[in-house]
Amino acid sequence: MDATFWALVALVLFFVLIAYLKVPGMMAKALDERADKIRDELAEAKRLREEAQHLLAEYQRKRKEAEAEAAAIVAAAEREAAALTAEAKQKTEEFVARRNALSEQKIKQAETEAVNAVRAAAVDLAVAAAEKVLAKKADESVQQSLFKASVGEVKSRLN
Repeated sequence: MDATFWALVALVLFFVLIAYLKVPGMMAKALDERADKIRDELAEAKRLREEAQHLLAEYQRKRKEAEAEAAAIVAAAEREAAALTAEAKQKTEEFVARRNALSEQKIKQAETEAVNAVRAAAVDLAVAAAEKVLAKKADESVQQSLFKASVGEVKSRLN
C-alpha cells in the first residue's frame, strides 16, 4: 500500500462523494440555467433590435414625409411669391398707364385752354380793332342804329 494506491482510493472516494452530493446534476442544472438566461438575453436583444429597426424605419418615413411637406410648402410659397410679383407688376403697369393717361388728359386740357385763351385774346383784339375802325368811320346815326339792332338781337336770344 503505497501512496499511489491511497491516491487512487482518495480519487475514487472524491468521485463517489461528488456523485453522492449530485454535483454533476447541480453543475448541469447551473449550466442549463445559465444557457437559458443567455438564450433569454439573446431573445430580448433580438426583440430590442427588431423594435429599434422598426422605430428607425418609422422615423425615416416621418422624415421623408416632413421633407416632402417642407418641399410642398416651399413650392407653394414660391408660387405665391410669383403670383404676388406678377400682380404687383400688373398693378404698377396699370398705375403707370393711368398716370400717363391722366397726364395726357391734363396736357390736352391745357392745350385746349391755351387755344381758347389765344382765340379769346384774338377775338378781344379783333373787337377792339373793329371798334376803333367803326368809331372812326361811323357817325352818330349809324352807331345808334347798330346799338338798337344789337339790343334787339340780345332780347330775341334771351327769350
